[in-house]
Formats: sequence, structure tokens, C-alpha cells
Amino acid sequence: MITIEKIIILDFGSQYTQIIARKVREIGVYAEIYPFNITKEKLLELAPKGIILSGGPNSVYAEESPYPFKDIFNLGIPVLGICYGLQLIAYLNDGIVDKSARREYGRANLIISKENELLKGLSSMQVWMSHGDSLKQFPTGFEVIAYTDNSPIAAIQNAEKKIYGVQFHPEVHHTTDGKKILENFVRNICDCKGSWNAHSFVETAIKQIQQTVGNDEVICALSGGVDSTVLAVLLHKSIGDKLHCIHIDTGLMRLNESHKLMELFDKHFNMSVELIDGSATFLGRLDRVKDPEQKRKIIGKSFIDLFEISAKNFNNAKWLAQGTLYPDVIESVSVKGPSVVIKSHHNVGGLPEKMGIKLIEPFRELFKDEVREVGRELGVPDWFVKRHPFPGPGLAIRILGEITKERIEILQKADAIYIEEIRNAGLYDDIWQAFAVLLPIQSVGVMGDERTYESTCVLRAVTSVDGMTADWFPMPYDVLSKMSSRIINEVKGINRVVYDITSKPPGTIEWE
Repeated sequence: MITIEKIIILDFGSQYTQIIARKVREIGVYAEIYPFNITKEKLLELAPKGIILSGGPNSVYAEESPYPFKDIFNLGIPVLGICYGLQLIAYLNDGIVDKSARREYGRANLIISKENELLKGLSSMQVWMSHGDSLKQFPTGFEVIAYTDNSPIAAIQNAEKKIYGVQFHPEVHHTTDGKKILENFVRNICDCKGSWNAHSFVETAIKQIQQTVGNDEVICALSGGVDSTVLAVLLHKSIGDKLHCIHIDTGLMRLNESHKLMELFDKHFNMSVELIDGSATFLGRLDRVKDPEQKRKIIGKSFIDLFEISAKNFNNAKWLAQGTLYPDVIESVSVKGPSVVIKSHHNVGGLPEKMGIKLIEPFRELFKDEVREVGRELGVPDWFVKRHPFPGPGLAIRILGEITKERIEILQKADAIYIEEIRNAGLYDDIWQAFAVLLPIQSVGVMGDERTYESTCVLRAVTSVDGMTADWFPMPYDVLSKMSSRIINEVKGINRVVYDITSKPPGTIEWE
């Protein structure tokens, strides 16, 4: 991606690294994450306006602790170290890190002791601490600019070299003015103008797609989710009729999903989409399969088989478009180094090699919420842009146990009622993801004068930013009551409804 200004974040294993990148981008400056062991040559090639050193679980004095290349503080590029990053700045510049410091986790009150650019415009504030070590002596050429009761050296600076370090985490929402601190670093210290947004991304992406594709044609696997839909619209805006969209109805979609998708592209975007009804193939291959990983593999292979057959109709296509997102790319990046591993359930995995075509991924640098903003910029209806995420394997991983046509229909109806009542209650936009799950458990019930022995339905709703962590949504009791009543009364085959109150971690969002 061509950008004039960018911030590079070096990852030392912090659970908050992605949040740093998201916060910097919210300020209007493009940020990328790289592993701590990036080479000097590669970093200079990226030409960042600033460098942020993330936190991490290690101690700087321990064996095999992650260190950046030694000249990183002598490049003339501003540096901000966060938590472990601060300790690195000190340790690698003759400061002393206290091994026996009192551990500090949670909120603390930060006192600014010296006027400085990093904390400019701020006064005493609440910050979030998460560290076992701390600075005992700051390095030569540096000075203390803030402290807390437990951390006499909570922030330092070398104003001449534009190197700053903070013991706390400005990227998390628990730090009241954390975004302002990052903005001071990015805008004032790194001198970034802040012109990166959905509009600038679309302008750049269109030019890049046109330059990359040239006169070739592109095939797009249209799953029906937000990512692939926004991708298809962007590609069509870039190359017009040289784009060929293929949608495979797996039979595992939500109620009337494929029909709604085809209608959206036909009436709203005036784009043609080839619809493949693969429900018989998927159901046949999933017959009597219970293991979730086996389900995923069967669905992935079936998708590839059907997609490959359909794609042969477009002999001039040299590119396959995929809606890979940034978290998919960096999900496995750790202090051990980069590992670009795409999730196993991505629908087009393995297709480029098999079909002998090249892969184009315009969204591989974006987070989910940024794709939504791009969608709005491209005119995708807001009701669609705000849709909750839907897994690649579809309802197959929300039907625990065997998958049959009858069980799919039961779950589709229950899920549709659930989502309808969430919308009726005005709660849809407050929830990251909501869905129903059908359990392979039957229990006794009473309907009228008859006893029943039918299935259990689980309702799941979570709040999250990007799905990496999630909290269960506190659904109002009266709304839950209505949902349960409607599902049991209107969906034959369900006689018990329960609500999942598990967060991630320790649980996952999906059940399989």
C-alpha cells in the first residue's frame, strides 16, 4: 500500500499490540505491526515517521528476551516505548531496570512532573499499569517527566533525540487520555499530518488494483459477508465488468441469505453475480459427520471443488480476490517472529495454487471496522455494513453434532427470530455478534396436554472490538423472555432456550 506517512509498531508479545495500531489509525495515521526482530534495512525501507515499541511479557534482563537491532535509537526516527518498550529504552541505554520492584497491575494516578511534548495539554490522569519490573535509574541523556505513587519513573524523555517511554499503557481505554498521548507522539513529535482515512484508502486502492490487474480479469468469491461484499464493490469500481463474482449457496447460510445477497447486488449495485446452488453437495458430504474440524475441512474442500468448476467459465481471469483482513495476517505474529498464517476456514484457501492464478487481497492491511468504513465510503447500505460477522463454515459450526436438512431449517428459523427481536429492541448495533446454536441435546417439555422431547437452543451475544476478546452481552430479561417464547412457539423442534454468559477468554465466541 502506497502511503506518505506511517508509524511502525514493533511487537514484543503484548496482548495490546493490535490496539496500538488501531488507535494510531483512528488518529488518521497509517500504522503497521512488525515483529521485534525486523532488520535495520527493512525498517529503513519502510521509511516510518515514527516507531512504537510495544509492551510484552518478558523481563529485559532475562535470557532470550526479545531485543530490537542495536542502532534503533540512533536512526533519527522518533521512538515511543510502552511498558516493556520503556524498559528496553532504559536497559539498552545504560539505565537500570529493577528486578525486585513491586508489581503493579490496574489503575494508577499519573502525575506530570515536567512540561513535555508527549504529555502536552494533559494534567494528572488515570493510567493503566501492567508490569512486574520498573525503572530504578533512567538512562543517560533522559529525564523523568511523570510518576505515580508506585512508579517514581513512570515516563521519560530524551527530547533532543525524540525518544520517549511510558511505563503504563496509553492504548487501552482504562487510560483516560491515552489517545491524546498517542496523538501527541504521532502528530506533534513525529510530525504526521493525519490524512489516512477510508476516503484516502479507496482512492489509493483503486489505483493499486488498476495497476496490478491491468487488462486481466478477476474472480471474486462472494460469501455474503461484509468483507467479501465490500471487496466486490471496490473491485467493480476499480475494473468494472472485468470482475466476475461467484456466490455459492452452501445450504448452511442464514434464512434467505443468498436471495437477499443476489437482490442487493442486482438492485443496489447493478452488478451480476453467478449463483451456484451447492446445498446438495455440502449436505451429502456432511452426512453423519459430527467432528467440528472435520466439518470445516469438508466444507472447505467442497467450496473449492464447486468454485473451481464455476471459475473455469472465466478463462481470461488471472486473479482471485480474497477479503483477507489484517488480524488474519498478523494473528500468529509473536515474539518468535512472523508467521503469516491465514485461518483454515477461509473459503478460497489453496485455490490460487490449484487454479494457477494469482491472489489479490486489497484489505489485508485493514481491520474489520475499517472495512465497514470503506463500505460506507463506497455506498454499501448501512444496514448491510453493520451486519454481524458470520463464519465461513456457516451454520455447520452452530449445529453441534450431525447436520441434517431438518436441523438446518430449525436453526435458521430460530436464528431469524432471535435477530429480529434484537433489532426490534434496538440492540443490534450494540452487539458485536449474535447468533443461535442448536445443541445435540433433547430434553423433556410440556406443550398443551402433551409431553415433548425436543432440542435445546442456545442464544449467544457478545460485545467486542475485533473479536480477539469478547464479553457476553447483558440482554434485558424482558427481551430474552420474548425471544424464548417466540422460538419455542414458532419453531417446531425446540422446546428449551438458554442464554450463554461466557466471555472470551476463557471461552470462544463460536461454539465449534
